[in-house]
Amino acid sequence: MRRLLVVMTIASALFAFCLAGASAQTLTVGTDAAYKPFEFIDEQGEFQGFDIDLIRAIGEAMGMEVVLINTAWDGIIPGLINGDYDVIISAMTITPERAESVDFSDPYFDAGQSILVRKERTDIQGRDDLIGKTVAVQIGTTGDLAVSEVEGIKVSRFNLMPEAFQELLNGAADAVVGDNATVIDFAAQNPDLVTVIGEPFTEEQYGIAIRKGNKELLAKVNAALAQIRADGTYQTIFDKWFSE
Repeated sequence: MRRLLVVMTIASALFAFCLAGASAQTLTVGTDAAYKPFEFIDEQGEFQGFDIDLIRAIGEAMGMEVVLINTAWDGIIPGLINGDYDVIISAMTITPERAESVDFSDPYFDAGQSILVRKERTDIQGRDDLIGKTVAVQIGTTGDLAVSEVEGIKVSRFNLMPEAFQELLNGAADAVVGDNATVIDFAAQNPDLVTVIGEPFTEEQYGIAIRKGNKELLAKVNAALAQIRADGTYQTIFDKWFSE
């Protein structure tokens, strides 16, 4: 009986070790999958986008299986802090305010805020022309911050970027302000309805967010990011989503 008990104890320990190993090899990722072309759900219900391909490549370089969790933007950082996932990749601009709550990887994408208007509008040529106008944004984004700091702009905030775009198409907003690549993507899908005005009026960089103080994971993510840049994987993913 004692021998059987010992064998069972060893087996249980090995099973627990295997479970711990399996857990350690999984990278759970929070993303707000309503932000084309960075993260979105396709018609088959699958995650797609530049960020999605990128984090999967990073996970592969780390030897980890990536598990994606679709998360509302306004709760995405609290979810990370709460331990709902290990990292966030969601076209998130590195800002001093966010860096107080999370750590960021090395930058992986250069971005900026751009203005989207309906095709017939000619009176909006820059951010100053938005004064006295209604501008749709996704709540809590750097686009929201960029227009909120200008006195005289009426800001309409939405939980999802597609809702802000729809507000513009409905004529209830004069413009949308959002990340350059996202508004360009929407304009490309609706060339007869909307157009992007000029160049981005901010300079930003995206980073992968990690819980504060998790230096080991941060180092691994940065090393994997550097690896896929060096071996050409990053450029292949970039060309897939942003080649003209």
